[in-house]
Amino acid sequence: MTVEPDFAATPLTAAKRGVPLGYVFAATGALLFSSKAIIVKLAYDMGVEPDTLLALRMAFSLPCYLAIGVIALRLRLRKLPLPSAQSVIAAMLIGALGMWLASYSDFLGLAYISAQFERLILFTYPLFVVIFGALFFGQRIRTNALMALGVSYIGLALIFTEHFSLEGQSVLIGAAFVIGAAISFAFYQLLAKDAIRGLGPGLFTCIAMTGASIASFLEFFARHDGSALLVSGPLLGYSILLALGATVLPSFFMNAALHRISAQANAAIGFLGPIATTVLAVLILGEKLTAIGMIGTALVLVGVALFTRAESS
Repeated sequence: MTVEPDFAATPLTAAKRGVPLGYVFAATGALLFSSKAIIVKLAYDMGVEPDTLLALRMAFSLPCYLAIGVIALRLRLRKLPLPSAQSVIAAMLIGALGMWLASYSDFLGLAYISAQFERLILFTYPLFVVIFGALFFGQRIRTNALMALGVSYIGLALIFTEHFSLEGQSVLIGAAFVIGAAISFAFYQLLAKDAIRGLGPGLFTCIAMTGASIASFLEFFARHDGSALLVSGPLLGYSILLALGATVLPSFFMNAALHRISAQANAAIGFLGPIATTVLAVLILGEKLTAIGMIGTALVLVGVALFTRAESS
């Protein structure tokens, strides 16, 4: 996968040709990200704490971002000057907001609730993207797009009700953390759009994830000794898999998608994530899939198809 930034203004025809590729990137990123909850759950079974696992995730992914960032910067310097300090700081703060705060809240939530439930709650963020986009970013809301999202949320509501009835009051804590993650990630989707346009998707991703890594390390070392990061065996394997397969690769796919399609469309395609998480949770973690779960999943898929059609029209 190339990480070369798009330096020049893209012609309208080229932009239109890039839209289908944007949907492919968004779907690929969502599917890769969906493995995160499974890996986290497997790691939790080994007794690791959420902030330690998050620090391990960033420790193994940061070298990749730094290396790719150097390449992206060299490619940029062939045609453009160094990015301004202001744009770099902004990208780092956006990364800390969307990729550290959201991840930290999400990891805390996964300590209380199932992988399926976490993923379904987390993907309420398209609604926040639409609402916050209209409230703070001057984006218009299409009626047919809202109706499509409504279909998906009916499916999510069905599954939410079932999980709440089965798991009891303890899920409220986990749900609150994951809702916080969804809100944080929605703002990331909206704020990242302009930053990606200025820096290019590759360079922005590296800078943003560096900011997220710094925030993660600051939080970890404020509470733990560095020896807690010295892990081995299966936990080491899970940490590396979490860093590369569920962080580095999907982050580039997601930001490449944001460069080609709207934040709302990118968020809606992300609804594929809960579907993949459900399948993996059943196969790997042994979680149950009920009739209500299957009906809710079908409604989510219909909503995604309708939203994609609305955004493409």
